[in-house]
Amino acid sequence: MTMTVHVDIVSAEKEIFSGLAEMVFAPAELGEVGISPRHAPLISRLKPGEVRVKVSDNEVYPFYVSGGMLEIQPNLVTILADTAIRAKDIDEAAALEAKSRAEEALEDKSGKIDFAMAQAQLTDAVMQLRTLDRLRKRGG
Repeated sequence: MTMTVHVDIVSAEKEIFSGLAEMVFAPAELGEVGISPRHAPLISRLKPGEVRVKVSDNEVYPFYVSGGMLEIQPNLVTILADTAIRAKDIDEAAALEAKSRAEEALEDKSGKIDFAMAQAQLTDAVMQLRTLDRLRKRGG
């Protein structure tokens, strides 16, 4: 029997995923981490990016997270995300529009924009699009 770890992915709005997985991949602050059952305890911030929950050899669930916290215990992985979306539910048109608006804001040299906010919005949109692109390449 394959070993599993319980995974909870929760956003500010609702629980997105709760179940058993063979492996979890997450965009930790210092790089992507692969989490298997019995992983050493760890707490890390998350960067915007893709979280992949491998339930079996044939089943992998991709999610987009905009950041948050990752807590790993030997038998439990908890992802507390600012925003979490199933990759298949990403609105591509909205992400493209957000990317375009953020790029325009960053080009504005008048000083009327919040540069950090525009940069964060651009990163968020680009990572959503990248997650969607990876989903398509995997045939999802």
